[in-house]
Amino acid sequence: MELLIASTNLHKIREFRQLLAPLNWDILSLQDFPDYTAPEENGKTFEENSLLKGRHARDHFDMWILSDDSGLVVPSLNGEPGIFSGRYAGETASDQENRTKLLHQLKENKINNTSSYFISCISLIHTEKEEKTFTSTCEGFLLDAERGNNGFGYDSLFVKNDYKLTFAELDEKTKLKISPRGKALTKALLFLERHSTA
Repeated sequence: MELLIASTNLHKIREFRQLLAPLNWDILSLQDFPDYTAPEENGKTFEENSLLKGRHARDHFDMWILSDDSGLVVPSLNGEPGIFSGRYAGETASDQENRTKLLHQLKENKINNTSSYFISCISLIHTEKEEKTFTSTCEGFLLDAERGNNGFGYDSLFVKNDYKLTFAELDEKTKLKISPRGKALTKALLFLERHSTA
């Protein structure tokens, strides 16, 4: 069977491929289809954006679709960056530019409570219009300076509660086990494994 990861983000694709390996399916991504144009992410929630991306890909490809929308939420900063996590500093902003803006916003607004959480919503959509969503979160806090060279996005600023290392300092195996994307994808994998043996 075939499954398409509806993303061109190489970091995400790598994580997805690692966790989906037990399926023994053909795993493709939008990197394999350079002529495809993804839809505008105009949903108001992570789930809406995840489903929006998945449904759009379903209309173009005859296979299972896996899509996701993930981000960082800082309640004391009015929920920013939230659904705009990937484009916080602008539509074409780099991860570094997004992190720099976040640190500036925390300082500018004199935010002392940096409690925050990562959230990931993964959608599985079949060409027969079967849809399932899986959402997970990971609570922690933000540092006032970056630490670590692994990971991507806001990983170098985020420390999970009861941990001492940022997501960018953790080894990949540990991060996948505790990250919201890893936890949501583990749920999705169990669903796909049951479907493939049904």
